[in-house]
Amino acid sequence: MGSCGIFSVSVKQRDIIAATLPVQDHWLQMSNLDLLLPPLDVGVFFCYKRSLPHEESVKIIKKSLAQALAPFYPFAGEVVQNNDGEPELLCNNRGVDFIHAHADMELRRIDLHHPDDSVERKLVPTKKRGVLSVQVTELNCGGLVIGCTFDHRIADAYSINMFLIAWAEISQSKQISSLPSFRRSMLNPRRPPVMDTFYNTLFVPLSSLPPPRSYFPAEPLISRIYYIQAKDINDLQSNSSFNGNPKRSKVVSFIAFLWKIIAECDDGFNTCKMGVVVDGRERLNEVNFDKLSLSNTNSFSMRNYFGNVLSIPYGEANCGDLKEMPLSRVADMIHEFVGPATTEEHFRGLIDWVELHRPEPAVARIYTKMEENEGEAVVVSSGQRFPVENIDFGWGKPHFGSYHFPWGGQTGYVMPMPSVRKNGDWIVYMHMLEKHLDLVETKGRKMFKPLTPSYLDF
Repeated sequence: MGSCGIFSVSVKQRDIIAATLPVQDHWLQMSNLDLLLPPLDVGVFFCYKRSLPHEESVKIIKKSLAQALAPFYPFAGEVVQNNDGEPELLCNNRGVDFIHAHADMELRRIDLHHPDDSVERKLVPTKKRGVLSVQVTELNCGGLVIGCTFDHRIADAYSINMFLIAWAEISQSKQISSLPSFRRSMLNPRRPPVMDTFYNTLFVPLSSLPPPRSYFPAEPLISRIYYIQAKDINDLQSNSSFNGNPKRSKVVSFIAFLWKIIAECDDGFNTCKMGVVVDGRERLNEVNFDKLSLSNTNSFSMRNYFGNVLSIPYGEANCGDLKEMPLSRVADMIHEFVGPATTEEHFRGLIDWVELHRPEPAVARIYTKMEENEGEAVVVSSGQRFPVENIDFGWGKPHFGSYHFPWGGQTGYVMPMPSVRKNGDWIVYMHMLEKHLDLVETKGRKMFKPLTPSYLDF
């Protein structure tokens, strides 16, 4: 195949794309849930096997991006600090940094299994300013790669998905199917806020973190992309629900399997942690419309809310116990620690907890090491709503799409997404310690298969 992450990318043009409609400068306050996110950038990219002539494709992308930034105007702004040292969004339509590039490579030869070599800083841009950066890379085969990098403090995966779909719809002159809502009052704290020390186990004020010490070695985290066949996912679900146990979801079954693999690591730690990202949109009640004299209440639905609505519950268990447990028992443990975070009260309480600690910033506990003997940790964020097939700019659906999140910390990050084949297979992006990836490729080799151009039919 002659794969490679080794190829050159040259920049043909740099632009700044602003919203087509004028936006009066104004401030958009961060919600309390936004304030839980550190300044992290997240990447996402889509590969198209064929496109229109490159110049025509780029013209369509730029024009539709400018139009999409009108309803999604926070992406054209920039983050600044207020007088309390907290981040706020200045909606000033500074625009999005846009790069038109050329890669001296054919899509079928790009080694997507090793995205650190083939995607990082090549097909997904490094964001330097603003909230969003976009790069369109033309390939020798006539294909295109569209890569985006966005500030996680402004948007979670659900929000960027809304934007990407709207952007593609605009490019095809379609009506936007889901307009964003920036109604921060939906996530206002209660008056007075309710203090619950439970959240001290999930989130930590930065002032409580221990200073960096030499016994916390900075081991490198590495990115890989795999695929899992539908039959293997179904088998996992069957095994996690074996012998009369409650039927667990495919995602919970997958997380249980991954947790058991990580527990196999012989690194001197007795325990290991597993975190799960929970989206609170479906948990929070919608606005009490009886108190609103508005005819169109859809714009106030949490389904349209743009921002972060996330919590990260986690569990910690003895590695020896995890190795011996049946998959069904590990799935039960995950259900037990995730369950309490799937309620409206959990998110209302979390909003209150942040309010009572402001302006002190905080971080998810799973991302920290408070003690010398704490084991390693991994966080799983489900990307099952990743709308790859909907990101059609007028020349066809992508042949592949994935998130790319080499976030720089010491906690692993895993996102399973549906395959574009629509056959039940999963694509799994992993950014983990090398020792954990080694276990994935040995203990889990029957499940995790390296992503190849032949699988993707490039």
